[in-house]
Amino acid sequence: MAETPRKKKIVRAEPTAKTTDAGGGDSKPTWTASPEAKKSALTLRLIALGLWLLAIGGEAFAIFVLLRQQPVNLILLIAAIVVIGALAIGGSLLWKRANRLDPASRKDPVRFFVQNQLGAIIAIVAFLPLIVLVLTNKNMDGRQKAIAGSIGVVVAAAAVFFGADFSPPSVEQYSAETNIVQQLTGENVVYWTASGSVFHVCADVPDVNKESADGQIFQGTVADAHAAGKDRLTLKWESEARTCGYSQEQIDAVKAGVAASSSPAPAESGAPDDAETATPAP
Repeated sequence: MAETPRKKKIVRAEPTAKTTDAGGGDSKPTWTASPEAKKSALTLRLIALGLWLLAIGGEAFAIFVLLRQQPVNLILLIAAIVVIGALAIGGSLLWKRANRLDPASRKDPVRFFVQNQLGAIIAIVAFLPLIVLVLTNKNMDGRQKAIAGSIGVVVAAAAVFFGADFSPPSVEQYSAETNIVQQLTGENVVYWTASGSVFHVCADVPDVNKESADGQIFQGTVADAHAAGKDRLTLKWESEARTCGYSQEQIDAVKAGVAASSSPAPAESGAPDDAETATPAP
């Protein structure tokens, strides 16, 4: 494979997961989270659940204590709404991090939906009853209801937004991406930058060599890249493979394997998909 000079340092990411053969002679291995990744994911989920329970507790406090005051302490109520929102969002961010370490399978659609959208569901539970009771409270005048209700709606919308996962990870996605990389390069190794949203098939592509403040290119498995917050394999992997020195015959062989697989995989698109941004070096 052709190599080009690089000014950026390649840094090995901490390993998080592995792939295992599904058995039965299947040539397409199925991605499986490692015990370490599962343990980390469980820890994150337990902390997230704790934050969500505190958010629900804050909602109960606001409903059964603050809204029963005569008159209602508007400042304290607004503070409670903000705290509930912060707890809900914090829990959702940790939960989504856990899902990157140990994603659900699309083969179980109910579990897949609940696991990936639980943050949004919790946010609705934490805010909808409170907002309704604020707007119908007899101990508040119209001005207080308008202020508290508006703030409640805005904070609730933010909590739902951060709780929802618009591009949820899945076992099938990780498996398909890993298969592409392994078939093309012979190993499960990809590359990414701190500022990018996707990962790449080699360290010589222009997107990872743009000047950045940290001057680093990260190297790891597909699972490591997802754990680092990267959404997917770049849609430009075919053209990147040519840049990295792979022949069209090799690329066609990988594409044929992808087409024969039941799991969908990224296909090259004419539209740019990378969010790599050049950051001026200090």
